[in-house]
Amino acid sequence: MKDQIHMPSVPAPKDHESFFVTATPEIRLRLEAIQALVEQQVPGAERCESYGMPAFRLGKVFFYFAAFKRHIGVYPPLQEPAGLVEELAIYRGPKGNLSFPHSAPLPLELIGRVAEALANQYQRHV
Repeated sequence: MKDQIHMPSVPAPKDHESFFVTATPEIRLRLEAIQALVEQQVPGAERCESYGMPAFRLGKVFFYFAAFKRHIGVYPPLQEPAGLVEELAIYRGPKGNLSFPHSAPLPLELIGRVAEALANQYQRHV
């Protein structure tokens, strides 16, 4: 016990802006674009925080996103429709989560369709 180092706990951000403020200006713009897009594409979606990431819910959390060193991740994996899942293949990681590199333009139209599909997917399971 005497060898343990006690670190002060840092409270988790409670709103999207608290997450965004830690990002570089360029990345912040990308995150804000995704936030605005989800709100536009999924009427009634509420901002929230879940698993330490900015997220959206419609009764149940359906969309998570976060910036990392080299990419923006979008979670959870989309299961359907098959055509959209196939279209996302170039962005899918080993677990099906989406990864959008900072070095490439952000495919906002595609991300908007993902948000709609995830909202529909999770609404059926509420």
